[in-house]
Amino acid sequence: MAKHRKLATETVSRFSEPDRFVGGAIASSLPLPLILVGADGRVLYANQAAEQFFAMGLGFLLRQKLGDLVPFGSPLLQLVQQTRERGASIAERNVDLSTPRFGERLADVTLTTAPEPEGAVILLLQERGLAQRIDQQLLYRGAARSMSGMAAVLAHEIKNPLAGIRGAAQLLEDSVPIADRSLAILIRDEADRIRALIDRMEAFGDPMALTRTAVNIHEVLDRVKQVAETSFGRRLRIIENFDPSLPPVSGDRDTLIQAFMNIVRNAADATPADSGEIVLSTGYRPGVRIAMGGQGKAQRLSLPLEVTVRDNGSGIPSDLLPHIFGPFVTTKAKGAGLGLALVAKVIADHGGVIECESQPRRTQFRVLLPVAANLDQRAESSEVVHA
Repeated sequence: MAKHRKLATETVSRFSEPDRFVGGAIASSLPLPLILVGADGRVLYANQAAEQFFAMGLGFLLRQKLGDLVPFGSPLLQLVQQTRERGASIAERNVDLSTPRFGERLADVTLTTAPEPEGAVILLLQERGLAQRIDQQLLYRGAARSMSGMAAVLAHEIKNPLAGIRGAAQLLEDSVPIADRSLAILIRDEADRIRALIDRMEAFGDPMALTRTAVNIHEVLDRVKQVAETSFGRRLRIIENFDPSLPPVSGDRDTLIQAFMNIVRNAADATPADSGEIVLSTGYRPGVRIAMGGQGKAQRLSLPLEVTVRDNGSGIPSDLLPHIFGPFVTTKAKGAGLGLALVAKVIADHGGVIECESQPRRTQFRVLLPVAANLDQRAESSEVVHA
């Protein structure tokens, strides 16, 4: 035991003294968890991000083996052995690090052999939370573009003949026997329903460029709350938990109202009739920065403004949750499944990110948005950059 402690102490010393081991300074400043695992599986070094990831201080981490930190039989243990045997780097996506203490966790892992001590392996972890959100936004944008094409084709190819069908049904109402009149009415009503569906799909078409201004997100949420309390949300208790110092959002006021109205309406539909509650919250969360735009034109955009909508409804089924922002995905018996897809498109058009977490009695939509130009002074520090 004394030998292992001595080795750990010497290794930490080398990593923590920049003059003697410059990699230690770099490792300490990394925003991603990094640990050094010895040949016997013991943790020899961990940076500050790793301490936060495992919710343990450095002194406690150095008394652990990797097998103590990951679930029994974790593939991460086998990956460490393979890295050691091959003497080459290995990268693996979606490694399960779920434990009773931390709950369900997935991470992308990069492993490489360390120059010293012999048999040591360096592990770099990236929890899949943020990476998945960004990947999902790209997926949602792709779905929205597909919807744009579908809407254009449907509007052109269906609306004109549909108008003829509806007109013919109206003429038939006056000429067919009374016993058959209900069938003509059915044709007319179904034609109206199809047209309404197409009108909703046309919202996914490529609109004119957003008129971006400095928008007070609290004014947007106040309008949404006002409409909800006078219409679909009259039975609800709507709570505001706002950060009054929040800087303006860079965006289009009307489309933001439309997006948050859809989220709140869905939340209202899910809440219990006698004790429904929706909480609207805002906050400043520096630390998220993503690259927007194509190759050669990528622009790093900070998303420090956080808006959350939480309800106490029954929750979203786990099998639908990963696809909730896709078109035609709905939990409602008579829903078209386009509301949240439209929300995802609006947030994407603003350069933002949206995600959803759900369990019984607690469903939360979280939106990250950029601030208005030249106002993001606080976001320049402690950011995690994802290019």
